[in-house]
Amino acid sequence: MRDTGEKLPVALGLPGATFRAADWGDLAVAYVKLSAGADAAPLLKGLPGDKCSCPHWGYMLEGAIHVLYADGTEETCRAGELFYWPPGHTIRVEEDTAFVEFSPAQPLREVYGHIQRVAQGMK
Repeated sequence: MRDTGEKLPVALGLPGATFRAADWGDLAVAYVKLSAGADAAPLLKGLPGDKCSCPHWGYMLEGAIHVLYADGTEETCRAGELFYWPPGHTIRVEEDTAFVEFSPAQPLREVYGHIQRVAQGMK
């Protein structure tokens, strides 16, 4: 299977964030673009530990993303780097950012569904 990120269907569209994703077998591939200032923390409230409960493996295309883990550690992933984020994380960006990630399909759908419900309640 193959595709370009911009051709994947929009799975989650929010102000300042577009998540394009498709299931490839048991995995989901996602192409994510975040605008400067995007912060996932408010959208993850209500998930275990108020953090993303899905693991992600990926590659940073542009920008940088700050990842905060449940144990309090923080790291910054920058363009050109590969990453793994285990369950129990949240993210924020200070600059426009784009990345590709691979995740287990069902847990990712559950997180996206939660984010969508929270975002609708914020309107």
